[in-house]
Amino acid sequence: MFEALTDKFSDVFRRISGRGRITEQNVKDAMRQVRQALLEADVHFKVAREFCEAVVVKARGEQVIQSLHPGQVMIKIVHDELVGLMGPVDTRIYYVSPPPTIVMMAGLQGSGKTTTCGKLARHMLAQGKHPMVVACDLQRPAAVAQLGVVAEQVGVPCFKIEGQTNPVRVARAAVPWAGDNERDVVIIDTAGRLHIDEEMMKQAEDIAQAVEPHQIYLVCDAMTGQDAVNSAKEFNDRLELDGVILTKFDSDARGGAALSVKAVTGKPIKFIGVGEKLDALEAFHADRMAGRILGMGDVVTLVEKAQQQFDADQAAQLQTKMAKGALTLDDFLGQMKQMRKMGPLREMMKLIPGMGSQMQDMQMDDGEIGHMEAIINSMTPAERARPDVVDGSRRRRIARGSGTEPQDVSGLIKSFTMASDMMKQMAGMGMRDRMAFAKQMGQMDMFGAGPRLRTKQRSKRLTKKDRAKSKRKKKRRR
Repeated sequence: MFEALTDKFSDVFRRISGRGRITEQNVKDAMRQVRQALLEADVHFKVAREFCEAVVVKARGEQVIQSLHPGQVMIKIVHDELVGLMGPVDTRIYYVSPPPTIVMMAGLQGSGKTTTCGKLARHMLAQGKHPMVVACDLQRPAAVAQLGVVAEQVGVPCFKIEGQTNPVRVARAAVPWAGDNERDVVIIDTAGRLHIDEEMMKQAEDIAQAVEPHQIYLVCDAMTGQDAVNSAKEFNDRLELDGVILTKFDSDARGGAALSVKAVTGKPIKFIGVGEKLDALEAFHADRMAGRILGMGDVVTLVEKAQQQFDADQAAQLQTKMAKGALTLDDFLGQMKQMRKMGPLREMMKLIPGMGSQMQDMQMDDGEIGHMEAIINSMTPAERARPDVVDGSRRRRIARGSGTEPQDVSGLIKSFTMASDMMKQMAGMGMRDRMAFAKQMGQMDMFGAGPRLRTKQRSKRLTKKDRAKSKRKKKRRR
């Protein structure tokens, strides 16, 4: 998401920063490019125009022209305007007492509404709640069955009435059932259409009047751009929304809906769907998203993801091992698996400040972690604890067992040794020195020990045929 927009902003700021002095005309020219980039990102034309006009006014007022570092001042102004455009956002879900809290989900067909019901239920489970889902989408074939499967995967009940064709009756019956079965949150999945029509709106209004939901969320497909914003406006006029959930946020590089929906509808984005899995739902934070758009990374989100996956006691034990230089390949593999659970490594690297632009010239293959795992699993416990004992015959045996080449085994052991030595040194360093060492590790070419970071100009690993050809050439030269 936002890759094209991030590239354009980076280019604009690079040009401004590269000037010895800038004029008001330079700022206007830069904002003209930004406006074009916003329109290409499918941002609402009125939002794009007002955003750029506000930045020009702020730049004039902040005396960017007289600043010694105009690029930095411009970045701050644009960042603040982006935050104002998308926020403020209160991502908390307010639960009523006495329960149950009723949450109604609305949206067009194909927006991912049913799956999002499951994601939201999972999110509430993590908050200590006991949610249930209600199947009120009686229009789409197999919608009830789909919600039942999603609910089973999450581990929550799915309320449905066999043979019932009136969704209002289903929704009304679900509320007392929740009280009788100690369910404190009711999430109602409603029917959608391929487009907004009177029948769908009337049905949604009837359900809302029958159960009086405490929260109404509209689920929008982020890939539809301005259409998502338009549908949000229509739904808000009829239902009085409490927030928007943007799905498929990881599938579109433009991001116009995220930048437009709050300005056009006045309703905040509460959550974003960042993948197909049921744990791929994130609270929306305007300030963090502005940082991502401007290529500034998002360290807070990265830390939160790490805290969800890494156990504090295990991390303390690992820190002790690192300080003693006693890290084993089993430890290394365990940490790489935990990192993989956080998401694609390329996306995780983009959350590190300064790494977003570098990712354009790097090829990262998450599948190579599988190669690393195969190599390590083909070793004996003694070899995993002390990789230095692996000699030529052991390398060949490990390579045969893992379906790789002996040089791949050597590369993994060499990279692990280098990384282990670095981690030992990092254990006694301050934060600034650790960041410098982490950057060095990011430049290492490690087969198996994490993804291999390769610039586009570098060649890929040689095939068997290429290696044989290279050996013949060397023999001829000798």
